[in-house]
This record gives sequence, C-alpha cells and structure tokens, in this order.
Amino acid sequence: MSEKDEKKIDVRDERAVKQSVERASSDILDILAVKGKVTQSGAVATPCTAYPEEDEVHRMRHPWSVYGVPGDDLERAMDRVRSQLPAKGWKIVKDGPDKSRAKLPQIVADSPDGHLSADLRLWLEPADSKRSSMIEVTVVSDCFRSKPDGTAQTG
Repeated sequence: MSEKDEKKIDVRDERAVKQSVERASSDILDILAVKGKVTQSGAVATPCTAYPEEDEVHRMRHPWSVYGVPGDDLERAMDRVRSQLPAKGWKIVKDGPDKSRAKLPQIVADSPDGHLSADLRLWLEPADSKRSSMIEVTVVSDCFRSKPDGTAQTG
C-alpha cells in the first residue's frame, strides 16, 4: 500500500481505526493458533511521511510478535495464514523472502476494504540458539486524517 495515493485522504475516527487494526491483529493471532507468548502492545498513530507534518495525516501501526513456540509450529501457523486470510477476504500481495539479508519468509496481505495491511515474518532460530523463534506481525492502516472530536477549537 503506497503512502501517497492519488486519492484524497479520508477523515476517519482515530478510535475506530485503532479498533479495526487491533481487531485484525486479534483475528491473525486466532488464525496463527499457537500457544506461545505474545508481546503486548496496542496500535499507535504514526505520521505518514509522504505528507507535511502540519497536514496531520497519520496511520495506525500495531507491531507484535508471538514466540516461545517450536519452529515447526510457527511454520504451520504461517501456512494457516496463507490459507485462512484469503478465506476471510484478505488478498495476499506478497508471499516469499523479505528483502533482509536473512531472507525471512514473509507474507503481506491487504484487508478486504483496502484500509489495512498485515506483514508477517517468520524468524527461525537454530535449536542451540538462546533466542526464540517467532512470528513478527505488523498490522497498519492506510493514511487518514483524524476526525475532530467535536470540541471547539479556538485559535
């Protein structure tokens, strides 16, 4: 999803966008269906860099990961994402190695309404590694302007 689409930037309720991003993350966690540890964080607003800061155009980002699970289980979880996200209307736009030196397996999918994108990467650690294998997930919204919350702005 490119940051600067030719269309006008939508004005949306920031809370509603945050809820939709977090709901998508929750759905993805359900699809992964692994019993591991999950990093806890909520979606946060970040600026859309293609726009001047004063335009107050931003997106919601929700990065999290699931870890403490055997690598084989994580590979099967990625396979479930491959089959179940499209069944829920998501469109997989990338399925293959990412651009990092490690060439991590990566799945990128866009939501049915086109407002969200999910990026999943599989980190497999060797059996003797001190680090845990994990799936790193980032769900982001497209760029939007926050709807004024109804309070009068004087200036």
